[in-house]
Amino acid sequence: MAESVGDKAPSRGPMVLVMAVLGALAGLGGFTLNYGEGLSYFSADPAACANCHIMQPQYDSWQKASHHTVATCVDCHLPATFVAKYLAKAENGYYHSKGFTFGGFREPISIKAANSDILQANCLSCHHAMVADMLVGEGHDGAVRCVHCHATAGHGERAGLGGPD
Repeated sequence: MAESVGDKAPSRGPMVLVMAVLGALAGLGGFTLNYGEGLSYFSADPAACANCHIMQPQYDSWQKASHHTVATCVDCHLPATFVAKYLAKAENGYYHSKGFTFGGFREPISIKAANSDILQANCLSCHHAMVADMLVGEGHDGAVRCVHCHATAGHGERAGLGGPD
């Protein structure tokens, strides 16, 4: 059967344009992920935390601190359960990448309240047997945090990290 003059094959132009845009976005996303060492953030390697130059003092001080041989950044700063850990990584990753890309973060960097709660929970998880009798008021507003007295446990001396020396 012969084609009539009015029957034309649909134009592929819009589809080619959509595919080109999607390809460009995928290429840009892949480049950015590689350049920012994005896959390293799925590991527990403390060196990943120092990918960004602003975290170098924290990494350097952790290497000299008392917990260096027994705890990594993930052990102290992220929840222990799988889902909670990766939700916290995603949230922190979003805010870190936003802040480091567009600016607007405080220097020296400081821990946020939610991350401070995670840190406290991890201190208590590891040291509960030793401190159980001292935890009167645990979880209440105004309760003394472990890092109040043990600020140098995870990162050594405060010099170069900001805050009180």
